[in-house]
Amino acid sequence: KHFDWLYNRLLHKFTVISVPHLPEKQATGRFEEDFIEKRKRRLILWMNHMTSHPVLSQYEGFEHFLMCADDKQWKLGKRRAEKDEMVGAHFMLTLQIPNEHQDLQDVEERIDSFKAFAKKMDNSVMQLTHVASELVRKHLGGFRKEFQRLGNAFQSISQAFMLDPPHSSEALNNAISH
Repeated sequence: KHFDWLYNRLLHKFTVISVPHLPEKQATGRFEEDFIEKRKRRLILWMNHMTSHPVLSQYEGFEHFLMCADDKQWKLGKRRAEKDEMVGAHFMLTLQIPNEHQDLQDVEERIDSFKAFAKKMDNSVMQLTHVASELVRKHLGGFRKEFQRLGNAFQSISQAFMLDPPHSSEALNNAISH
């Protein structure tokens, strides 16, 4: 219940961040020891990922989720997080306009570069999603051709990252493309 609350808060607060799904709950047999252990391990992995995220881990609601042990304090913190007005598109209000004059040509080049990156990333992620969905559907057949297509989709994502030089990571690109 608390994990669901946290997950929904993160989705609501950080609409531009891809928040990983919680491990699935099982409707039948959910009290079987094997299922409980697997879900516990997956929740630990999920929490490890979340605590290492540079933005999500700093969110006050996330810290409250981790630290609060008192029921009364939990409810107060929960209400405070639910009343947070800096959610969704309101995050734009936190952006700061540079004080110094910006060269229009430089700004346009950066915008064009970001547009190319965003378009390539969007297309690549859609391609990856499509290929991965097909792989799930075809999991009983021969895999060679499908894995080659999956590899090509990852290479496409790597190429998208290369279009964003200030944030590009050569190590990440090499890992994705090989």
